Formats: sequence, C-alpha cells, structure tokens
Amino acid sequence: MKDFRKLKVWEKSHQLTLAIYENTSSFPQSELYGLTSQIRRSAYSIPTNIAEGSGRGSDAELARFLTIAMGSASELEYQLQLACELH
Repeated sequence: MKDFRKLKVWEKSHQLTLAIYENTSSFPQSELYGLTSQIRRSAYSIPTNIAEGSGRGSDAELARFLTIAMGSASELEYQLQLACELH
C-alpha cells in the first residue's frame, strides 16, 4: 500500500478541490443542487480515486484508478467551461 499523501498528483488534486469549493461558494443558490454540486463531486472524485487506487496494493489497480481520476478531471474541465460561459 502506498501513501497517497506523498503523491504529487494527489496533493495537486487536493489543492484543486479546495479551490473549487472556495470558488463555487459564490455560485447562485439556485445552482446548489445543480452545477455547483456536479463541479464539487467531479473535483473531489479526482483525489478520492487516487487515494483509493493507492490503497489497492498493486500498480495495475493504481493505474486503473488514475484512469478514472482522469475521467473525472475531464468532466470537471467541461463543467468549469460551462460555468464560465454561463457567467
């Protein structure tokens, strides 16, 4: 089992998640259960999957969960683009 806290990718994704929570706190209340929730879930899914993959005990499992984390990162990228275009 690897300590996920020592992985730079986990640390960066954790910092991104904290920034996402801070920045989405100013989103309209009407989006609390819509785009705000989706953005936050996509953001915290990234470090969560990295942590889970690290705890699985094999490099193959870590690679699988890193792939899932990349999918969440792509999802987040689109959601942030949408939020910007919606102002």
